Amino acid sequence: MKMTSIGQHIRQYRLERNMRQEDLAEKTGLSVNYVGMVERGEKIPALETFITILNALGITADVVLCDVLDNGYTIKNSILNDKLQGLSKAEQNKIYEVIDTLIKHSNK
Repeated sequence: MKMTSIGQHIRQYRLERNMRQEDLAEKTGLSVNYVGMVERGEKIPALETFITILNALGITADVVLCDVLDNGYTIKNSILNDKLQGLSKAEQNKIYEVIDTLIKHSNK
């Protein structure tokens, strides 16, 4: 199981919120070293700590766990759909054309 992706997603969402590790540590009551270890995949937080981190970042567990859940692609599709909604119709069409091309040339 690819548990390191949990920390990578936590880091990704922390950076998207323009937070430093120090900011997240302060907001959660965790040490900066511990936050760094979680982000590097060296530690998997206990459930209570995980929930504290998610609440501090304002995110849900599914977006952090999408790479380790069996139905993670459903979650990724939803995230991708949300990102597409912010684009113009022309930009959306370009992306859909690329996706269609990739599907046509994929190993079936």
